[in-house]
Amino acid sequence: MSESSLIRLQGITKTYGQGQAAFQALKGIDLEIERGDFVAVMGPSGSGKSTAMNILGCLDTPTSGSYQFQGVPVERMSRDQRALLRRHFLGFVFQGFNLLARTSAIENVELPLIYRGQPAAQRHEAARAALAQVGLGGWERHTPAELSGGQQQRVAIARAIVTDPMVLLADEPTGNLDTHTSCEIMELITALNRDRGITVLMVTHEPDMAEYAKRIIHFVDGRVDSDQRREAQG
Repeated sequence: MSESSLIRLQGITKTYGQGQAAFQALKGIDLEIERGDFVAVMGPSGSGKSTAMNILGCLDTPTSGSYQFQGVPVERMSRDQRALLRRHFLGFVFQGFNLLARTSAIENVELPLIYRGQPAAQRHEAARAALAQVGLGGWERHTPAELSGGQQQRVAIARAIVTDPMVLLADEPTGNLDTHTSCEIMELITALNRDRGITVLMVTHEPDMAEYAKRIIHFVDGRVDSDQRREAQG
């Protein structure tokens, strides 16, 4: 495992069900991700990309194989240890925003810090700073119903980065947005990768959104079909 490697998957398989009903979603994935990388994961429905992302995000466990995060074997961790890894190292952004409807933007962003047990004053300051970083300074008291789709996704990104994660896992982050707003969100995610060094792992169906990434991995039938690093952008 090279010094710059943050994540390493070796021989990862995932089988759902048993006997005749068994379905092998992943069929031996080998993958290495370096610190500061920006990876777009693509592939048709049922190709295994979402299963792989759930395993990378410690939301699911592999049937077999090795997953190392900073050299630590994740597959040997207990459920509580995986929860701690998620809480302290990972941030998540979803297609559907997943915001609490009757809760203000700043309260939504504070949620991960509540789980960490941070004092209220620290939470407020960190959440306000995260909202400012995604361009929502002054919108702290608005609820999701008072925000556009793009603004809601910015709140979701602020919530993901308020803990200063090492890795941002984004599952179809622009799936519910128009083209112009999608580009704005991708510019924001690119800036987080470039300026803060956050490693980004993003599932997307959209080739033009994948173009923002440094590396594009295609999944087909539970395997990595191609893994290409893009030329440095000017």
